[in-house]
Amino acid sequence: MNVNVQIAVHPDKNVLAAATAARLITTLADLQARGVVPRVVLTGGGVGIALLRDVASSPARDAVDWGAVDVFWGDERFVPADDAERNEKQAHEALLDRVPLDPARVHPMPAAPADGGTADEARSAAEDYATVLADQAGPDGPIPAFDVTLVGMGEEGHTLSVFPDSPAVHEQAAGVVAVFDCPKPPPTRISLTLAAARRSREVWVVAAGAGKAPAVAGALTGTPETELPVAGARGTEVTRWLLDTEAAARLPAELRPRCT
Repeated sequence: MNVNVQIAVHPDKNVLAAATAARLITTLADLQARGVVPRVVLTGGGVGIALLRDVASSPARDAVDWGAVDVFWGDERFVPADDAERNEKQAHEALLDRVPLDPARVHPMPAAPADGGTADEARSAAEDYATVLADQAGPDGPIPAFDVTLVGMGEEGHTLSVFPDSPAVHEQAAGVVAVFDCPKPPPTRISLTLAAARRSREVWVVAAGAGKAPAVAGALTGTPETELPVAGARGTEVTRWLLDTEAAARLPAELRPRCT
């Protein structure tokens, strides 16, 4: 295992979400204490949104100066802005509407028009988000050096909206892509690429459930990212795998930490 990969295992998905929320609060507050305006990339999914709710309900949440946090998204369903499936909408309901963020520092991916949008509109939305990221990155562009990128994963090993053996998993140049014909609905997404995620100082892979155990074990034991895209989600300083016991069940003994 690479020395900058760290694995934490929690008893169940609820403890996992709460522990990740506490870790996120501490990380953001520590960065701000060092004079850094944190750049955090949010994810969706059951645990991803649950941990945001846990941040919102934590008595420690005010340790963070929320007005000095830049918020981005790793992927988004290309659906209208008011669609309940949007990661942005779910994140606002769980956390973002409950803390005093600076709206200018919140950078959602574009929504689809009311009629659902065309493939060309999805590609244009991806290009627009790439421009947002380039503007935020400044001279170090085209992708900001994120501080924390939260990602989930699917049972087949997808992360962000990058699926196995898809055009997105082979993309090396672009930082943001439109994704079509996704195996799970909705079929059209906007997503950071793995190359963009790897601009993050820390990548946190948050996964729960027995169905994800084979992909977790494969990604941590050398399966290539073209087969298991989550294997390609790596931070420049550290990659944290934050798991529940079921997701960690197939890890070889030498990789399995004691449950926390």
